[in-house]
Amino acid sequence: MSQIMFKGQPVKLSGVFPQVGHTAPAFTLTSANLADVRLNQFASRQKILSIVPSLDTPVCAASARKFNARIVGFQNVVVLKISMDLPFAQKRFCESERIENIVMLSAFRYPAFGLDYGVRIADGPLAGLLARAVLVVDEHDQIVHAQLVPDIAQEPDYDAVMQTVHG
Repeated sequence: MSQIMFKGQPVKLSGVFPQVGHTAPAFTLTSANLADVRLNQFASRQKILSIVPSLDTPVCAASARKFNARIVGFQNVVVLKISMDLPFAQKRFCESERIENIVMLSAFRYPAFGLDYGVRIADGPLAGLLARAVLVVDEHDQIVHAQLVPDIAQEPDYDAVMQTVHG
């Protein structure tokens, strides 16, 4: 069990956060059109898993905009933005923010994702949501970058993420 901070208070996470060199756990999540999406559907591509509490927060929205802009020109890389937000809210967010280069996925039907990736917030006011984290998973589903952001109010290290992908 890991711990992060939220507004200066420690928050416990359930599960074990995957580390560099490990294989990314398989998952099924829900897309904007309510279809099931699995990790293996992105086989042979590099994947940036940008995991966030909710797109309704300024930091989560900012990270979506930044990854949307930074991924342009990378042909073999897909950004998967994962939250507990309902697919309808994710779709509305993408339309209002003109987010076109990111695949939004919801864990609302599959809460095991949070446990499997060690990012399920176990206590505090955000209990049940996902912590902020970024994983870069290569074409063979090996984790090549892992950052569990220490404070929910912080943005991830975009430069470190982008240094691990190649277009």
